[in-house]
Amino acid sequence: MKKTYGLIGYPLGHSFSQKYFTEKFEKENISGCEFNLYPISTIDELPSLISSDQSIKGLSVTIPYKESVIPFLDELDETAKKIGAVNCIKVSRDEYQVARLTGYNTDAFGFRQSIKPFLETQHERALILGTGGASKAVAYVLKEIGLDCYFVTRNKKNSKIQSPNIFEYSELNEYIFNAFKLIVNTTPLGTFPDINSAPEIPYQYLSPSHLLYDLVYNPAETEFLKRGKLQGAATVNGLSMLQQQAEEAWRIWGYE
Repeated sequence: MKKTYGLIGYPLGHSFSQKYFTEKFEKENISGCEFNLYPISTIDELPSLISSDQSIKGLSVTIPYKESVIPFLDELDETAKKIGAVNCIKVSRDEYQVARLTGYNTDAFGFRQSIKPFLETQHERALILGTGGASKAVAYVLKEIGLDCYFVTRNKKNSKIQSPNIFEYSELNEYIFNAFKLIVNTTPLGTFPDINSAPEIPYQYLSPSHLLYDLVYNPAETEFLKRGKLQGAATVNGLSMLQQQAEEAWRIWGYE
C-alpha cells in the first residue's frame, strides 16, 4: 500500500521538505512513498484532509499552524507539550481506519544539533527575533543548554508570548547588544523571493564576538546574515536544522 507524507501550511511556495524527501526516497530506494504539499487555508481543514486519504502516515507542519494545530491532535509528545508548538504529526490508524494524531516538535532537535558546534563561552544570552511557534522551540533548546533568552517583538501588548523577558525592536541598543552575543532570527523575513528584507535591529552594534543564526535557509545567506557578516559576526543559516529535523521526523513516522 502506498504511504503518503506531506507538509501543511499556508501559503506553501518552495518546499524544502518535499524536495528533501523526494530525493531521499530516490537515493535510498524507498519505494511506495510520496511527499505532497497541502496548502490548507485554515487549520480547520486538517480533519477532512486526514479522512480523505487513508494513505497519509505523517505530516510536517509549518507557518502559521505550529500552535493552532494542537487542539486537533489526540496526543502530544512530552517535548512538544513543554514547547507549546508542533511541527511533526504521526498518523496512526486502527483496524477500522480511525486516525489517531500525535504531535511532536522536531524543530527543537534540529536546532540543538545544528547550533551546538558554534556556541562559545561568550554566548551566555540570546535574543530571539520573533514570537511564533519556531521561537518557542529555539527558546526551549537554549534554556536547556543553559542560556538566558529574551524575545524581540514589534509590540509587547500584541505578542503571542507574554513574558518579562521580552524587548520591542525599538528598545534594542548598544548596551543590549553588548550583553547578548547570540541572535536568532525565527521570523520569515528575508525568505525568497523577499530577499532584501531583514529584521530591524541596530546592526552597527554587532561585533566579531556575536553569532547570528537564521532559521531561513533560502537564500543561503539572507540579508540578516549579510549585515552581520559586515560587522565581523559569525553567521549560520537554517539548512542544517531543516535536514536534522527532517530526519528526526522520518524516524518518528517509523517507515517500515
